[in-house]
Amino acid sequence: MRLAMLSPIAWRTPPRHYGPWESVVSLLTEGLVERGVDVTLFATRDSHTRARLIGVCPRGYEEDKSIIAKVWECLHISELFEQGDQFDLIHNHFDYLPLTYTRMTSTPVLSTIHGFSSPGILPVYKKYNNKVYYVSISDADRSPDLTYIATVHHGIDLKLFTLRPDPGDYLLFFGRIHHDKGTREAIDIARRTDKKLVIAGIIQDEKYYEREVLPHLDGRKIIYVGSAGPEKRNKLLGGAYALLHPINFNEPFGLSVIEAMACGTPVVAFNRGSMPEVIADGKTGFLVSSVEEAVQRLADIDGLSRRACRRWVEERFSVNRMVADYLRVYERILAKRPPDKKPEWGYIRILEDAPDMRVRKVVLYSQQHATFTPAARNAVQLLVVKGRGAISLKGEDYLLSGGETMEIHSGTSFKILNLGTDDLVAIEVLTPTLAGTGQQVKSEVHSERLEFSRNQAVRT
Repeated sequence: MRLAMLSPIAWRTPPRHYGPWESVVSLLTEGLVERGVDVTLFATRDSHTRARLIGVCPRGYEEDKSIIAKVWECLHISELFEQGDQFDLIHNHFDYLPLTYTRMTSTPVLSTIHGFSSPGILPVYKKYNNKVYYVSISDADRSPDLTYIATVHHGIDLKLFTLRPDPGDYLLFFGRIHHDKGTREAIDIARRTDKKLVIAGIIQDEKYYEREVLPHLDGRKIIYVGSAGPEKRNKLLGGAYALLHPINFNEPFGLSVIEAMACGTPVVAFNRGSMPEVIADGKTGFLVSSVEEAVQRLADIDGLSRRACRRWVEERFSVNRMVADYLRVYERILAKRPPDKKPEWGYIRILEDAPDMRVRKVVLYSQQHATFTPAARNAVQLLVVKGRGAISLKGEDYLLSGGETMEIHSGTSFKILNLGTDDLVAIEVLTPTLAGTGQQVKSEVHSERLEFSRNQAVRT
């Protein structure tokens, strides 16, 4: 299976500190690669992955404010869908905007809905309800207006979270500083229990922070420590007496909740959204309805087993379980696709897939064209086996016939147009050892410049 994974570009994949969607994409991608799935990750260019990485946007726009988000979102999404027919399945984690590109390809698209930021985005999901497969991240976050193929709860890499059998002496708020997350409510709970509160997370709403949080910070009982990367996160979550999660919205999932329990730390959360699916009430934490009830239940935290919290996550929220769930969804989708259905432009078959060489057979139907973008580390040796085609790259057009080859240096995008009335068959060899040659090399065999009308290129 050739899978295209579309990550958001607000942050790097995986994120350095904050970036829950990018974090899930990274865990899923690496888990799939480990199981032998052929994954191409579309993410920021500075992302880290064992999959093939295709990046247009240099950095996350939340990390580099000079990047105009909408411009690079459009370039990022179009980069995938313009070559969408090269894949067997496209998995979208980029919210609703990519749905509007789905008619550019015949490849089935799966979209994980990571939550609805507003009811106003529902019309897009409804329009493509019969075109795109939807996965919800909790049963609570399903819209009655949409059809879903499955619910897949998030999973985490348990190796990144250390079980701390003994509770710490402080309460923890871990999440973005925003009214939705209930930062002020966490402060109220801590003050009423006379416990120290550590606040960690990005400031998403500056005015809310200045009005509801900053006046209460004293450096002793109420402390803000900023955003937390993996090591700091593990230490903060594991060292807490309890995690406070007094949300003011219907949380679609809540990664920090399962991360805390993976460290053995129980959670006191407002009973909204997915919390009943994530927390075992009375065993791994408490579901409450108010600040007052949260204060009361904190007195019962000592009666909960921190090892039971860890086991709960191991059994239900591991990355291995998440990967297995998605593989089953992929199989269901691919089973629905007619076996003889091919993209309009042609098709690709993988002949060899090794660390030092990747060989693909490319077939283009008559008068069809396709654009290819090799990973930055891969150079391409292209051999036309049968037919007559035009190769276009860097503003230059070359004519190749059967038996002729061309070498294309690493990361260079190129287009192939079939000029004949029969199929054009080519062999594409990708070799990372050729990367970095720094120049375009033409084969010694015939490779003449070709002037051809752009009108010959039909829709792929």
